[in-house]
Amino acid sequence: MSKITKHLILMASYNEWMNSKMYDAAGTLSAEDLAKDNGGFFRSILGTLNHIMVGDILWLRRFATHPANYHELNPVLGLAQPESLDQILFVDFAESSAQRQMLDVVISRWISSINDHDLEHVLTYQRKSGGECRKDFYGLIMHFFNHQVHHRGQITTMLTQAGLDVGATDLVLLIPDEA
Repeated sequence: MSKITKHLILMASYNEWMNSKMYDAAGTLSAEDLAKDNGGFFRSILGTLNHIMVGDILWLRRFATHPANYHELNPVLGLAQPESLDQILFVDFAESSAQRQMLDVVISRWISSINDHDLEHVLTYQRKSGGECRKDFYGLIMHFFNHQVHHRGQITTMLTQAGLDVGATDLVLLIPDEA
């Protein structure tokens, strides 16, 4: 396994770990506090959690078109195509949490199936706003994880404003020590 594929596995682990921390902290809030407009890009904690999920579904459905035919992504193909980037997929927090956990398992299994050759592919996909894109597959995967990190940072801020501490969030905590 190359350093690149090991790093992707690390990013999937980080994604799952941080989503768990976010949902654990957010789960202590009332439905009203979750939906409160805090001035974020997607207004609220609930809106931002939903946006991350929308982004994940859109990207995973695109990644499923890779010629490697990743069967690990099949569960995502059964989900409805999001209609907008600010779509609220789930108002019910328990349902959102269950969907998030399912997606994180799918992401980890999929990432573990990727090999170096797969990363050399140019992925062709349609933008949500229309128009065809042709992008480096590895670059898109890095964008996929960076998008999550960006918006989880916003959620961390909103949780802090609500008086909650999600604890340490640094990727370095998951990078193994070397001999």
